[in-house]
Amino acid sequence: MICLHGVAKRYPCGHEALSNINLTLDAGSMAFLTGRSGAGKSTLLKLIALIERPTRGQILVNGMRLSDVGREHIPALRRSMGIIFQDPHLLADRTVFDNVALPLTILGYRRAEVARRVRAALDKVGLLRKERQYPPTLSSGEQQRVGIARAVVHKPPILLADEPTGNLDPQLSAEIMDLFLQFNRVGVTVLVVSHDVPLISRLNKPIIDLEHGQLRRMVLSDDLPSP
Repeated sequence: MICLHGVAKRYPCGHEALSNINLTLDAGSMAFLTGRSGAGKSTLLKLIALIERPTRGQILVNGMRLSDVGREHIPALRRSMGIIFQDPHLLADRTVFDNVALPLTILGYRRAEVARRVRAALDKVGLLRKERQYPPTLSSGEQQRVGIARAVVHKPPILLADEPTGNLDPQLSAEIMDLFLQFNRVGVTVLVVSHDVPLISRLNKPIIDLEHGQLRRMVLSDDLPSP
């Protein structure tokens, strides 16, 4: 599903964010990407989503070489992904329903299908009763759930999340991670960036550890030392 072969990323300033990354994430699997600030975690997700391109190496997503994807075809590639950031970037002047519906509206879905999918996604994240509210009236945890619903409303086979619990308390963080586990159980490939080792070490999923742009180890969470 996602394969990186000898991937490196050097920015114009000379900083090498990633160096010789070799990684395979099978279809339907779930893993966490961790490491200190500046280790290259967010850069790796941006390369997979073609927000940025690698300096060297090859990335394959669903068998497609990303180096062969021209700019005009990037939107089609991203339709196979749901992307979640630490800040969900919700539109404050649109309702929860409209925020979640946005990807489907852009894709030209019919109104009845948009309504069905949006309400199914909101029900999945526990916010169906708040579809008519506006983001500023929601808690930070609820706003993140809206962002997750928006990312999965078009039923992507791949879900990428960059520090989705970074601004949340431990209980809310655990609830958000449980949502990712639920999506994975129905076959979605999930890759989550997180610095919360105590939380992810309890979830029995592979943990990929980056250090100074290099992949140091990929271990099962059961093999990590207790916090």
